[in-house]
Amino acid sequence: MKEKLVVIVGPTAVGKTKTSIELAKAINGEIISGDSMQVYRGLDIGTAKITDDEREGIPHYMIDIKDPSEPFSVAEFQEKAKELISDINNRDKIPIIVGGTGLYIRSVTHHYEFSEANKNNEIRDKLQKKADVEGPEALHLELKSIDPVRAAEIHPNNVHRVIRALEIYYETGSIPSKEQKNMQGKDESSYNLALVGLTMERGKLYQRINERVDLMVKSGVIEEAKWLLQQDISKSLAAKAIGYKELFPYLLGENTLDDAIALLKRNSRRYAKRQFTWFNNQMDVKWFSMDESSFEKKFKEIRHFVEGKLDISENV
Repeated sequence: MKEKLVVIVGPTAVGKTKTSIELAKAINGEIISGDSMQVYRGLDIGTAKITDDEREGIPHYMIDIKDPSEPFSVAEFQEKAKELISDINNRDKIPIIVGGTGLYIRSVTHHYEFSEANKNNEIRDKLQKKADVEGPEALHLELKSIDPVRAAEIHPNNVHRVIRALEIYYETGSIPSKEQKNMQGKDESSYNLALVGLTMERGKLYQRINERVDLMVKSGVIEEAKWLLQQDISKSLAAKAIGYKELFPYLLGENTLDDAIALLKRNSRRYAKRQFTWFNNQMDVKWFSMDESSFEKKFKEIRHFVEGKLDISENV
């Protein structure tokens, strides 16, 4: 029998945390963070990391397992998450992956293998120099001209992943997105999977994002950004996270706080749009609109869907 797995995805600020906690309580679940930035210790406010009180006693995994200076890859996430899924199932509980980093989640839910293209340091060094001289955007545009599908999946500031995609192309001649599709195929998930997506009317979602940014500023995200800046890890993945990189110019005296906050809100809204587009195009998601009725009514629908997909009793 396949192991059971629930996944809750959706754009930032749509309500994934509250939904996941209520679902975990209802179906005897434990939660695995599917967010690539919540793995980092000390990055709490800017990543909207769930607090101890918000967890309501529900075990959470893949949070605070790395220092900001350490790298973290989709391959590492895949390995660790699969181990956790098996462990949770073996204890007769239901694993629930919650997050918005689509490629990380897709790597777990389906038969995702990583490219066998050998690393080519010469190509990699050349691409890195281009990024250093011309900026990350120039490198991202190069990838976009070759493989617009893969470029749409990678943020321009994630230079490491842009370089890896270009490296695959220049080393093998294969279009990275086509190679990825060939490896993944149209296979079904290796899990008994209930894939829940949360969505919201765009205007309402953007308002929630703007309000969340204002709350982050009041709660101390500037202090977190200052601490991260002082770590002297400007090229690390953690330093490129939305929520921090927008504040660095302000902390360096290069622009005003108002400008930094406006940029943070804009980038967060754009990220939410990319998240929804990615999940809608890449995964067979059952979408639930979170702005059409009360939370209690909507949660009842979500729970019914999950219990039906996993064939579990409402009395769990």
